[in-house]
Amino acid sequence: MIVVGVLLSIPYIFILSKHNLHILQQNFYNENNRYLKWGLKNIKEVLTILPIIILIINFFNLFWHIKYLFIVNYLYLIYFFYYLRKYKKEQVKIPLKVTSRIKRLSITIILIYLIPLILTYILNKNYLIIYYLLICLNYLVIYLSNIINIPVEKIVFNYYKQKAVKKLSKMPNLEVIGITGSYGKTSSKNILNDILSVKYMCLPSPKNYNTQYGLIMTINNYLDRYNDFFIAEMGAFKRGRIKLLCKLFKPKYGILTIIGEAHLETFKSRENIQKGKFELIESLPIDGLGILNRDDPYQVSYKLKNKCPIIWIGIDNKDADIYAKDIKINREGMNFKVHFPDNREVLFKTKLLGKPNIYNILAGIAFGNYLKMSDSELQRGVSLIKPIEHRLEMKKFNNYTIIDDAYNSNPVGANMALDVLNLMNGYKIVVTPGMIELGEDEYSKNYEFGCKISEVADYVILVGEKQTKPILKGLQDQKFSKEKIKVINDVKLAFQIIDNLNLAKETYILLENDLPDIFNERK
Repeated sequence: MIVVGVLLSIPYIFILSKHNLHILQQNFYNENNRYLKWGLKNIKEVLTILPIIILIINFFNLFWHIKYLFIVNYLYLIYFFYYLRKYKKEQVKIPLKVTSRIKRLSITIILIYLIPLILTYILNKNYLIIYYLLICLNYLVIYLSNIINIPVEKIVFNYYKQKAVKKLSKMPNLEVIGITGSYGKTSSKNILNDILSVKYMCLPSPKNYNTQYGLIMTINNYLDRYNDFFIAEMGAFKRGRIKLLCKLFKPKYGILTIIGEAHLETFKSRENIQKGKFELIESLPIDGLGILNRDDPYQVSYKLKNKCPIIWIGIDNKDADIYAKDIKINREGMNFKVHFPDNREVLFKTKLLGKPNIYNILAGIAFGNYLKMSDSELQRGVSLIKPIEHRLEMKKFNNYTIIDDAYNSNPVGANMALDVLNLMNGYKIVVTPGMIELGEDEYSKNYEFGCKISEVADYVILVGEKQTKPILKGLQDQKFSKEKIKVINDVKLAFQIIDNLNLAKETYILLENDLPDIFNERK
């Protein structure tokens, strides 16, 4: 009967461990204690009821009585099927990626759970109380496994790091372009790649591979001797990380997008964000090149500590070396002229939308011009820029037009997305869970976002009752109709609500931000 009880617990442990490994992975394997902080904020998700009941039974030495074994096993069956049903119903946007690291962690987790079972069998004493305690504390078992595996992960990491460094050393003609900033890194990287690819062979780091692991993987798996440029997106949650990436990959060129409040919670201050992002530019060699934004006060006010040549881009500030003017935006894209240092002006056309994308395109044009690309090559490159997935991407869905701006919303991007929505002729609907990781400014920025939404939208669907409270307050303070606000906890319900509105004319839906699964609110 004891064996039956243990066997019944195994599938439950499997599902629970898979769920918590998913949380660990989305929290970057507890970088900056993100995993532990998530657990403290979501204590109901961490604790499970049944193992606690069984632990109490064990504590009072009731487990060995046969009548209680039947009760325990029966409870396990009921609870397991309840939990399995709940687990299957959870909406997972990004599933757990079963990487080699996850496999190594899984082996460690299995060993931890086997220890009390082996002790019970060998010593013939009741160590099952430890086994059920570990089930109660599965969240911490995952944390412990992650700590235990640190030496192994360091060995694995150093192996692949040395492999990447060795590969780079054998490619002396390859030049590395680093891109960082609070917002727009991925967009800037993809845009630069599209422009340079008219003339050069480029390898951009895929998707949002912007950590040491991601960039090392990119070099080892994708970089080849035919590449002229490696475009490396560089992300960070605290000071020193960009400098570490630069020391490893040695970029000759650097582009700084926009410095803002993203990850303020982990950087602790705007000054730290500013200094952290400028680590890229200050790591460039004297024969390199930095591209900065003259419209960004955090870049203009910074006192650069190296003598690397700088090209300033801008839109509003005409003191920039290269700036955009005569901008025309419509539903099909944007047209604008670019003024160069030699006073020539060239017309560019793009399918992209939004002012932030003009900055990203300007950075690409500036670098292409530095490389002596012709005006026609630059124009062709800009015209060939592909819409970037989940970044003001226009999609047709049934009778609706979706403006997909779901990736990593921030105050600047969110406002620009609303400006784009405002250009559309028809019903305008905003679906959003708001913005996160803005530190002490999170409430105020989301409140301002709610106020701005009220000026543009006809209907609003808020995803997550708790996290969207400041947006709701902003809408209410602007006297936005209560009947036109819906609050849900599952984004998939949004389209059911929109269908039920039975709107007659063209409908535009702005999907602004799509939070990771760890921020889902469940009832």
